Amino acid sequence: MIRRFGQFVTLLVAFAWPSVSSASDLLTNNLNNYGVPSGLIDMPTAEMAPDGQISVTVAHFEGYTRNTFTFQFAPWATGSFRYIGIDGLSPAFDIYYDRSFDVRIRLLEETEYLPGVAVGLQDFLGTGVLSSEYLVGTKQFGDRLRVTGGLGWGRLGSYNSIATWRQRPAFSFQGVGTGGNFRISDYFAGDIALFGGVNYQLTNKISLSAEYSSDNYDFENQQGVFSRGSPWNFAASYQPNDAVLLRMFSLHGKEIGVSASVMINPRNPPTQTQGPAPLPVAVRSPAGLNELGWSVDENQKAAFGTVLKQFIEKENLIFEGFTLTGRTAHVRIRNIHFMSEAQALGRTYRVMSRVLPASVEQFNVTMTGFSMPIMTTTVARSDLERLEYEREEDILRATTFTDSIRFGSIPEPQEGLFPDFSWGVAPFLRYSVFDPDNPFRIDVRLGARATYDLGNGWIFAGGTSIRVLGNLKDINRPANSRLPHVRTPIAAYNYRFGPTIDYLTAAKYARMAPDFYARFTFGYLEMMYAGASGEVLWKPVESRLAVGVELNYVQLREQDQLFGFASHNTPGGVIPHWNGHVSAYYDFNKGYTATVHAGRYLAGDWGATLELGREFSNGWEVGVFATKTNVSSQQFGEGSFDKGLYFSIPYSWILGTEGKKGYSNSIRVIQRDGGQRLSVRGRLYETVRQSQRPNVVKSWGRFWK
Repeated sequence: MIRRFGQFVTLLVAFAWPSVSSASDLLTNNLNNYGVPSGLIDMPTAEMAPDGQISVTVAHFEGYTRNTFTFQFAPWATGSFRYIGIDGLSPAFDIYYDRSFDVRIRLLEETEYLPGVAVGLQDFLGTGVLSSEYLVGTKQFGDRLRVTGGLGWGRLGSYNSIATWRQRPAFSFQGVGTGGNFRISDYFAGDIALFGGVNYQLTNKISLSAEYSSDNYDFENQQGVFSRGSPWNFAASYQPNDAVLLRMFSLHGKEIGVSASVMINPRNPPTQTQGPAPLPVAVRSPAGLNELGWSVDENQKAAFGTVLKQFIEKENLIFEGFTLTGRTAHVRIRNIHFMSEAQALGRTYRVMSRVLPASVEQFNVTMTGFSMPIMTTTVARSDLERLEYEREEDILRATTFTDSIRFGSIPEPQEGLFPDFSWGVAPFLRYSVFDPDNPFRIDVRLGARATYDLGNGWIFAGGTSIRVLGNLKDINRPANSRLPHVRTPIAAYNYRFGPTIDYLTAAKYARMAPDFYARFTFGYLEMMYAGASGEVLWKPVESRLAVGVELNYVQLREQDQLFGFASHNTPGGVIPHWNGHVSAYYDFNKGYTATVHAGRYLAGDWGATLELGREFSNGWEVGVFATKTNVSSQQFGEGSFDKGLYFSIPYSWILGTEGKKGYSNSIRVIQRDGGQRLSVRGRLYETVRQSQRPNVVKSWGRFWK
């Protein structure tokens, strides 16, 4: 596990950049042995990482490894997911693996005279082996010294306590049960102890730390894993650049350990995106403003369309249609290239200014997805000419955004645009994490994908793959779920070498009315299920709120993933054919999003899923999800309820080239059968919202790029 996690850290280091911060900057960019922002060793501080920072930390001393993923979700809030391995903790475990979540909230920001103050929960959603809470303050003195003091509960209240408030049960294997639940009655309960420490920045690369620890390591002492001596810990840290932190530490006078952290920030790509510069806006001569003779010549109008198509396609946009009158031009495009929809719009308007006759004053651009017109923007040509070198906010105020159905006449798709066939062959990964028998398994597969777009919203798509190498087929944990086995037999679906039919679908997309969109998909929907899926989405073009309804009929597929179907009778019960959800989506300001899905899941359980995420204008996305249904923790099994992380990383961020493609996935704390949704490609919300005002405005700074 340590080697594999180290390989992942090495991969992230490859994207690190060699800039060196000042000493005062590095004072606020340290991570402790728990992988959270702190200039100390085991103890927390009130520090926050730079907004948006993502870090991965591996800390190890004899018999004990902590692997932590931390995300600075907001300037005042930090969230962490941790996976630890402890050797020899119990005769029942060769290595005891445990998962936990942390959260830290800043209550007061540091000022010239007052310290920063934060409150935190450690392992607040797990078995409780690391469970603790704290209230802490940190103050910087000069450019190099930071001093911290705080009060701890739980583990952080276990040494030299000064008070006790309410009773708190000690951690034990017998008390774990299914784990993964909130233990609200334990928060800020039990013994209370003082902790503190100092961090001194010796140079702009090296810092020294000393702390007085209030963690007595009671459980580890009892199990003979770790013998605690002195309450004092010491560390020396080396940070060669903003992306890497290396540390050696002395723990309680008994252990010497090391840690390594890799830090990246989605807002700071390792290389700047490079691409051809846009064409400048062409300023008209007053002499041609009233020249309209061309408008009655259909051949001349068609010639303008031909040239416009050539220029737009040079911008790597799909030119779908065009209409032209004496004073108005309307272009229909599909953006398959630019991560920023605003940049696609800006490039299109620039081309229009250079190609179209001087008398054309009103420019309209309609953006589409799945052959559906979604949003039409309108800009006066004179505003383009006047505002090219002004602030982006000025051209935004001069732009109107309209639902394309409400706008009226939309250019029809040009002749020859459909049918359109595309295909590709590429390797991809499937993986399983947090299996106690082997915490990381992976398959490398070679896949082929093809799409046949007939136009008018009809899209046929298919994918097949073969396993090149891997060990997912070796998962041998018994599927002992008390629910219908809708996901836990995943190893059997990865056993076949291939080729497998990963999906084979026909889909129809349509605009039902202003603000309404519809999708119907049928076929082999995903690796485990075939069937039919229908969806209706309400999403006004300027609204941050969207509401959707989805209904699915599913049939379990044979495990060879070819054309056969399997029985819905499983050891845990019968898989129902019908499932579906009502979904609400809200896009908050500054990239924060929330989604709620409520309805019936694959196993027949009823409940709701909450997703909270943060998006960046360059395509990065990081979030968490949790699902609670009407099954008990005992019936759900290990983990108590479904929860995990999701993320999306654009290739353009890494490669420095324009492009919309990226890698997206979710990581569950543990794969169980409760709270599982059907996986359907091409759901409406993501495509529709990409071309609507709230999302376009996020990256409006690229309109003139």
